[in-house]
Amino acid sequence: MAIKFKKRGLPDKIPIDMTPMIDIVFQLLAFFCMTLRVASAEGDFAIKMPLVAAAAGEPDPNQSPERFTLRMRADAAGDLLEMTMAQQAFTGPGDDRWTQLRQFIAGQVGQGSLAQAAEVELDCDYNLKYEYVIRAITAVSGDIGPDGRLIKLIEKINFAPRRPPAN
Repeated sequence: MAIKFKKRGLPDKIPIDMTPMIDIVFQLLAFFCMTLRVASAEGDFAIKMPLVAAAAGEPDPNQSPERFTLRMRADAAGDLLEMTMAQQAFTGPGDDRWTQLRQFIAGQVGQGSLAQAAEVELDCDYNLKYEYVIRAITAVSGDIGPDGRLIKLIEKINFAPRRPPAN
């Protein structure tokens, strides 16, 4: 005697209630919107862009900014051999050469309007160690005065095209 079992079929579609999922999504969205803190931009450099393009033509010689080129030569190991600017060589042990460079720049541009218009172009050898470049930028940028305030010298610093390594 065989026993007959009644076959129960599963429904083709199982309904899923989406209401709780949508509630959770909106709660998370509200949470993140209310807890968001807008941070100030990192590395906010005081970059001053020109308002209008300069007019084409001959520049006014009375308004032309002072432009200096700092030539930095390196030896095979990347150490600084020679540093010159406007036929002035900066030599000396330790930090003396950086002090000489800072004093030379201060004597040339001072703290007036020429300091804001002056430019320095760094012309470095290919294998010069980066620490010397940073020290040169620091020396021409300014110094801390005896009262603890920053004395700005030159703000516009450019780099000359890279020189190929000497063979």
